[in-house]
Amino acid sequence: MKKSWWIASTAGAAALVVAVVLVVRELSGPTNGTAPDPAPSSSEAAAPDRRSVLAVKIDNVAAARPQTGLSAADLVYVEPVEGGLTRLLALYQGRPPAVIGPVRSARATDLGLLAQFGRPALAYSGAAPELLPSLRSASLTSASPTEIPDAYFRDDSRPSPHNLYLRPQQVPDGEVAPQDAFPAAGAAPGSGTATATAAIRYPAAAFTFTWSPDIGRYLIGLDGSPLTSVDGGKAGAATIVEQRVAVRLGERGETGTVPNSPIAQTVGTGKATMWRDGQRFAGSWSRATATAPTRFTTTSGQPLPVSDGPLWILLVPA
Repeated sequence: MKKSWWIASTAGAAALVVAVVLVVRELSGPTNGTAPDPAPSSSEAAAPDRRSVLAVKIDNVAAARPQTGLSAADLVYVEPVEGGLTRLLALYQGRPPAVIGPVRSARATDLGLLAQFGRPALAYSGAAPELLPSLRSASLTSASPTEIPDAYFRDDSRPSPHNLYLRPQQVPDGEVAPQDAFPAAGAAPGSGTATATAAIRYPAAAFTFTWSPDIGRYLIGLDGSPLTSVDGGKAGAATIVEQRVAVRLGERGETGTVPNSPIAQTVGTGKATMWRDGQRFAGSWSRATATAPTRFTTTSGQPLPVSDGPLWILLVPA
């Protein structure tokens, strides 16, 4: 009998312990003996254009909201983490905002996802010791405070560890992503069902998406409140994808994992549901290898393209 990772009492207790340990690890940020920079402002100049992918691990618990720079992301992954909560992996291509955050720690799921984008830059606040060897050997440009401390600052108006912010213009560019790395955009197939809202739940996080025909976006809600961005107002997406994935827990002594931290398996195949243009599409996802792109198809096997605009992909335990 399959056991759900979030209802196993022993795993849940261990996950809470790991979560506490990870928070303690993140409490020490780059201070350099000076006062932190002022709180992020929407009036700051945007960073220069960039062609490579910048990935930023963003916190999204209540204490981290509203985030900064979230509305400017081209692609946002929602990942399951300890305690039934979620964190965001936001990808920026082209011109990132001047400030992004709050930034939090990396997970093994990030490495699996980012392998399909060539050699991106990954901004994160730190990682558990078990994951560091995999981060060093991964095909990415590591951009944590250890490598570029001057790119980060803390906002004293927020509690730590939910107050670490990134200035992306100081992050070295990664390599340009493969041309087909991002899901293909195009016209919607004719198999959709008119649906104005969608709800996707995790054990300790509840997302809602409401179609707004006036702006051509789904307005995003989290835990009963609108999800907003300091510099962009209400967060919205042109396309929402619920990607059902196998999730396992990292085991102690296993290279590249954090004990009892959920790891989403994003190589393989599985069920998917897409919402775009006020319609719902049932389908599936597939990804042949770690470096191959993820593709979405309808239940009949036809390509299921995304709409132009921000894309949110929620990795939900199957």
